Amino acid sequence: MLIRVGDERTDRIDVSLAAILSFVAGALNAVGFLIAGSFTANMTGNVSALADELAGGRILQALSFGGLLVAFICGAGLAAAAIQAGERRGVRSVYAAAILAEGLILLGLGAVMLRWSATEAGHLMLALSFVMGLQNAATTLISRSRVRTTHVSGMATDIGIELAALAGTKEARAEARPKLRLHFSTLTSFALGGLAGALLFGLIGNWLFIAAAAFLIAVALTEMLRARRARGHAGSRPGGR
Repeated sequence: MLIRVGDERTDRIDVSLAAILSFVAGALNAVGFLIAGSFTANMTGNVSALADELAGGRILQALSFGGLLVAFICGAGLAAAAIQAGERRGVRSVYAAAILAEGLILLGLGAVMLRWSATEAGHLMLALSFVMGLQNAATTLISRSRVRTTHVSGMATDIGIELAALAGTKEARAEARPKLRLHFSTLTSFALGGLAGALLFGLIGNWLFIAAAAFLIAVALTEMLRARRARGHAGSRPGGR
């Protein structure tokens, strides 16, 4: 799931990746809204809110939405730079390492939230936007843009396009079906994650960040171990290193 890249990936692998990470993104997005009234994965909405606040002369509020956008871009940019550096060095587990970094950031964030419950909501939202950008960059790069775990507007658009393709030729229908499965899985998982995040936050509060972090770390470490085994098997073959 976090090892094979681009054309090496199957539709099943992409769906698994989209379902798991979109669920987490949906949960964190919902919790961010419950805490601060803003979405950390919805950059379309944040840009619209930025423009609206500027038009109303509310500069500080506009800057807060601008900060979320900048944090998302920084997360995506740093993740992309690290992944590209890892790929140049042939590090097979670089994508799993990116998700591990996301989990560790959430773990630290959860620890801070539990220790200091009065943590500034603005700082929380910036951190969550950063990890959303990180996650979206990792999934976009590993799938060569087929999977985007926080890009709900784009997914809804793609679903409409692929539904229209079902009325086309046999070849168009065959090409559209796996895309529809992927986009429906992503959208559904994001929605279910939002529901689960809201419900769990009401039950366990800031421990939700620890739970999400533990889940991501477990997924990442499992994939890193798989990459290590794959490298070991390749090295044991005749002519391998």
